[in-house]
Amino acid sequence: MPKFLTFQPSNLKILQLYNKKMNDYKIPAQTRIGHVHLKVSDLQKSLDFYCGLLGFDKMMLYGDQAAFISAGGYHHHIGLNTWHSKGAPPASEYAPGLYHTAILYPERKDLAVILQRLIDAKYPLTGASDHGVSEAIYLNDPDQNGVELYWDKPKDQWPLDENGDLTMFTRALDVKGLLNSAK
Repeated sequence: MPKFLTFQPSNLKILQLYNKKMNDYKIPAQTRIGHVHLKVSDLQKSLDFYCGLLGFDKMMLYGDQAAFISAGGYHHHIGLNTWHSKGAPPASEYAPGLYHTAILYPERKDLAVILQRLIDAKYPLTGASDHGVSEAIYLNDPDQNGVELYWDKPKDQWPLDENGDLTMFTRALDVKGLLNSAK
């Protein structure tokens, strides 16, 4: 609430209109998160992970301090930089900050392919879940930033309760079934 609108009986109607206007706003349905910019301690290690292991394309280097990477030729889905973090240790697991970056794969078989690639590289996973609406694999990048690799199930398969409300959950991922979908 703006500072100039303090509660006083004479401001009641103005405050009610202000609150209604603020509560009525909805972000446009077509809005998307365009990119994530991560602070990293070692640019090359991060490029090795995101480009070398996960398969992103390096679109541009910004000197020796930043890189912009993408899938499919977009200018960048992920920015990596060492501007304030070169050589720094990872943030504490319990510190405020980004929980994970979620990377959406177009099809289930694409998620299976990257899972097999991670298994072949013996890259440690931190989890694998079926959320009802999606299937996800979890891991950390070299700076211990959480990474979720997932695909969305078709909307008609999303779990709904008796009122038609979405009921997401976290269950063990059928890893064998997922890997078989790549064959």
